[in-house]
Amino acid sequence: METIDARHAWSLVRDGSHFQWYLLPLLLFVLYLYNEQAAAGRWHVVFGGLAFWLMDWISEIVNALIAHGSGFAPIWGTPGASAYVILIGLNVEISAMFAIMGLLAVRLLPQRRDLKWLGIGNRWLLAAVNAGLCVLVECWLNHIGVLTWEWRDWNAGRPWLIFFVGYLPFFLVAYRVHDMRARRSQIVAVGVLAAAVALALAVFGAILGWI
Repeated sequence: METIDARHAWSLVRDGSHFQWYLLPLLLFVLYLYNEQAAAGRWHVVFGGLAFWLMDWISEIVNALIAHGSGFAPIWGTPGASAYVILIGLNVEISAMFAIMGLLAVRLLPQRRDLKWLGIGNRWLLAAVNAGLCVLVECWLNHIGVLTWEWRDWNAGRPWLIFFVGYLPFFLVAYRVHDMRARRSQIVAVGVLAAAVALALAVFGAILGWI
């Protein structure tokens, strides 16, 4: 049986009546940040940030498919106020946040890829630390009621699933794309992720209407 929060979250998906004007400057701010990195010639940062953002899209699509397929609830839902809810667990504010977080995550990387801290490669250590911080923020968002968890194994008492499935892959993929030596490889990697997202949205959203 579908939960009350899930039913409410579904009712908000792509409902334009909740539009707020702050959405436009928010989107322009994200574009500005990416443009600044591109203008400075830091294309590795741009592609790393985009990879992080697209990884979140893939995660959100899977979450929406789970909500549809189970008839119960998404793993996480966003039934709270938003200028626009894109998917059952993704609103435009969250999407902008991940776009900015991707830039920040890769800008924090040391130039030396082989540098080790505490005997651990800096990419792995930073990915683990950042993912852990994200889990703490997510637990707080759930605590104040703006992010809902309905499934038994996805909760603050079992944070390792949120860590290993929810966030760690985002940072590792973003760092991998950032560190690719060939620009062509970065373009291909981001292009594949973007194509996967676009195809999933077209098939499961526009055609089948599942998400």
